[in-house]
Amino acid sequence: MTIKRNSLLRSGAAMAIALSATGLAADELRFWTTEEQPERLARQEAMAADFAAASGHTVEVIPVTENDLGTRATAAFAAGDLPDVIYHPLQYAAPWAEAGILDTDAATDAIEALGGDTFAQGALSMVAVDGGYASVPVDGWTQMLVYRADLFAEKGLEPPNSYANVLAAVDALHNPPEMYGFVAATKIDENFMSQVLEHVFLANGVSPVDSGGVRALDEAATIEVLEFYKAIAEASPPGDLYWDQSRTLYFSGNAAMIIWSPFILDELAGLRDSAPPTINDDPTSSELAAATGIVTNFAGPSNPDGAAWGDVRYFGITSDASTDAAMEFVQYSMSDGYGATLAIAPEGKFPVRRGTADNPTEYADLWATLDVGVDRKAPLGDLYEASMIEEIVGGLDVAQRWGVAEGQLSAASAIINSQVINRFVREYIDGERDAAATVSELNAAIAAVQ
Repeated sequence: MTIKRNSLLRSGAAMAIALSATGLAADELRFWTTEEQPERLARQEAMAADFAAASGHTVEVIPVTENDLGTRATAAFAAGDLPDVIYHPLQYAAPWAEAGILDTDAATDAIEALGGDTFAQGALSMVAVDGGYASVPVDGWTQMLVYRADLFAEKGLEPPNSYANVLAAVDALHNPPEMYGFVAATKIDENFMSQVLEHVFLANGVSPVDSGGVRALDEAATIEVLEFYKAIAEASPPGDLYWDQSRTLYFSGNAAMIIWSPFILDELAGLRDSAPPTINDDPTSSELAAATGIVTNFAGPSNPDGAAWGDVRYFGITSDASTDAAMEFVQYSMSDGYGATLAIAPEGKFPVRRGTADNPTEYADLWATLDVGVDRKAPLGDLYEASMIEEIVGGLDVAQRWGVAEGQLSAASAIINSQVINRFVREYIDGERDAAATVSELNAAIAAVQ
């Protein structure tokens, strides 16, 4: 994609900032956000009020249901009535930039003003376009391999950051029903299985797309994926497993390893009554959190560098925006207001901007002090070791998703949403065909996805 820089727009932006600074111009911004829960909305409105006090620009915070975001943005663009800034998920960045909904010049300038090297490079690379960036990274999270670090230490096991280390831990710790080596996702109609499988495929460098679109899976590397996944499934309880069973068994002390999102972090520490750890008689205990380690970057034998599966959210400055004021709002939200931005839900909002040129860890350090939890509150830095906090945040530096780097996110998403990979992996696990035949069936099924 080629984005042409607009110098007239940039000179007009400078003039508008000058007028704003002298009190002759103040803009009323509209900000669409998918963080529509009442408590999160209140936090965003408070941040908008702080920005208004600092800049003179008012901000109307408008909640939009994420499932409606694409159609609403398309309709608003056609009507010439886009908001100034949209908080949006990754999948909209490239198509909105192509359609002209996003002002990529403004996003690029905002990133450059903040310092491109202060952002997690994985989050930036996901929205890279020719000449800059489609949107400004705000926050994100990486999927985690959660494991019993205390049991690993007792057995002298290495952290489960590779296929080989996971399988070694399974051999050492699997002792059902007291302890399952793993709880793998096997329920084929759950998005959870799709997400876990993408992570495991990425870890071994396997993707169903390249820059030309859908492609055949590499047979040898995919067989390695299948054999690994079958091994962890065989170390799991029988049945159709998804996030519920994996969390329940880990919380009861009956699972050595699971794959989960970071939204488990406060629950592990006994801060949420609806999902308490049951490893002991105290549902508010942080004992399990203290015994837990996490891995974000995970490697297979054909991809020794590994990969982290990341979900990143962005600020898109639109083509209908009051450009300077919108840039000011974004830059404020990523600097003086960044603590408030992350505090909306710290357990799922890792800082994609770790710090500033003067203090490279300023925002990562701040994030660790923010309270998480529902029924009780505590900072993540009080619950987990500094090395674990660093692992959590560091995953965003190498975060990946199928099709992003290749410009084929839409094609990859169609394959994922079809759940054909889930189905054939489950059939292989259940012994319906061998690995080579499963790869052949997978390639035919993937090629047929529209």
